[in-house]
Amino acid sequence: MDFLFKTYTIFLLSQSFLFSVFDAGRDFGGGAGANTLISDGGADYGKPEIVTNSLGHWKIDNPNAGVAAMQLQLMPNDKVVWFDATTLGPSAIKLDPPGNCPPNPDTNNAPDCFAHAIAYDWKTTKVRTIVLSGEPWCSSGNLWPNGNLVATGGTFSGVKAVRMLPKDDLNANFIERKNVLGDFRWYATNQVLEDGSALLVGGRDAFSIEIVPPTLDFVPKKIDFPFLKETCTPPKGPNRYIENNLYPFVYLLPDGNTFLFANDRAVTFCTRSGQILVKHPVLPGGSRNYPSSGMSALFPLKLSEDNQRVLNVEVVICGGNIPDAFEMVDAKHVNEKVFVTALKDCHRIKPMVGNTKWENEQDMPSPRVMGDLLLLPNAHLLMLNGAKKGTAAWEDAIDANLVPLSYMPFKPMGQRFKELKKTAIARMYHSTAALLPDATVLVAGSNPHQFYTIPNVEFPTELRVEKFFPPYLDCKLDKDRPKVCESSDKVLKYGAPFKIKVISKSNIKLEPGDVKVTLIYPPFTTHGFSQNQRLIIPVIKGVENNVICALAPPNGKVAPPGYYMLFVSRLGIPGHGIWVHID
Repeated sequence: MDFLFKTYTIFLLSQSFLFSVFDAGRDFGGGAGANTLISDGGADYGKPEIVTNSLGHWKIDNPNAGVAAMQLQLMPNDKVVWFDATTLGPSAIKLDPPGNCPPNPDTNNAPDCFAHAIAYDWKTTKVRTIVLSGEPWCSSGNLWPNGNLVATGGTFSGVKAVRMLPKDDLNANFIERKNVLGDFRWYATNQVLEDGSALLVGGRDAFSIEIVPPTLDFVPKKIDFPFLKETCTPPKGPNRYIENNLYPFVYLLPDGNTFLFANDRAVTFCTRSGQILVKHPVLPGGSRNYPSSGMSALFPLKLSEDNQRVLNVEVVICGGNIPDAFEMVDAKHVNEKVFVTALKDCHRIKPMVGNTKWENEQDMPSPRVMGDLLLLPNAHLLMLNGAKKGTAAWEDAIDANLVPLSYMPFKPMGQRFKELKKTAIARMYHSTAALLPDATVLVAGSNPHQFYTIPNVEFPTELRVEKFFPPYLDCKLDKDRPKVCESSDKVLKYGAPFKIKVISKSNIKLEPGDVKVTLIYPPFTTHGFSQNQRLIIPVIKGVENNVICALAPPNGKVAPPGYYMLFVSRLGIPGHGIWVHID
């Protein structure tokens, strides 16, 4: 074990040296005469980015979707699927057609006429109800390479279940198999791997990992992973859990290994065996996972000119709360709640660099717990949702954080956060958000209560659906906005060139240093963490007559197989994207 650990560390150090040598003076313009640009994951253009004074704006997309969005997944059929618990009482919408009342296995097979899952058409705002069986409360999920949605785990009869919703059947209900996972997966995290399988990590009392292939027919196999027990805050008595390491932050690294952060510690391990390769330093200051619930993201993965390396692999973690914040506020532990102010610090780490350490990032303008952190088409990030005090769990937070933030991690320190247009709707516990192909952000959910509770409470069960229009959608920029044409290549093969046709209202001519292409994997979002979220910046080989020639990512370790949203940004301003498939 020590030999392997030292060997892997030497390998990382050598890779770090190669990266630093390779990065020096690198050209990102994608064509002859393009300016030499920095390659630290930051600037991608040969000219300054366009600046807008817009702070974005909000719009109510649907006044009542009927089901609170505890778990949410954008699918490549342009439906946003979200679902709630099935054992916590009725929702606000009944199943279609009227009289459809299937037995609920978790309530003594009593008939249940209410929907606990919907497919939301983000183009029309219409809702279709979906039959969902087997309690998916606080489950995890991902997409299969063919675009089908799979949801794993939950509690009660769903704790070892796998549920699948087909992409191509727009009238389908979930197909479920119970008791097929290798361990209980309640508050677990999924990460899609290079072959389309999913790595499942942790869960309540589940100190293990397992790999689940993209099929409903498989033999379960779990691998014990003691690190998850080491990072778990022990319970204070029967049903008095604290943990602080649920819904761990999990990322597939471009070498095929996995980075895992739980509570206040991180490791890199061999994905297939579970063998820990690197133990990273402790992150001081607090706990970052459920119920302290900070935010995390893997920064955009920028490919080198030869399409063989990923530059600047880096993870950021922001917010959360002190380790005993949940114990001080939750009704299972105290009679008088103390809502501890959340953390506002951020930290970054480069897990593939030898002897790496956590770097202090600029603090957020305000504290935030239970927030969402999304990658945007222009490779900036968006923080939104959550609270300023307390933790996750029912009625354990107050002081909603209504102000979204633009996070630009490669700007100079002190300029990395910008406060955007304030929302009027509190999005607290069990809220979600998702980037859409039109470059807007869909925001839904928030139910801090055990049951649907709407009147006479400060933070009611929220059934309104919003769209946030980030500053880059300023209408003053519309004439030059690059829209990806449907005639562009939609089937991408690893390492092969592909073409993107771009149009704009002004028919502006694109130059090599004007454009950036981004490929974004649609994440499964729940409890403040967007599982599988990934943005790749492919190499641009040339631009001619507004047709961009780019190279597909080299392999599934960089870009797991499946559907991605493809966007083109001109000097930081993206337009409408399209779905592409990579394998």
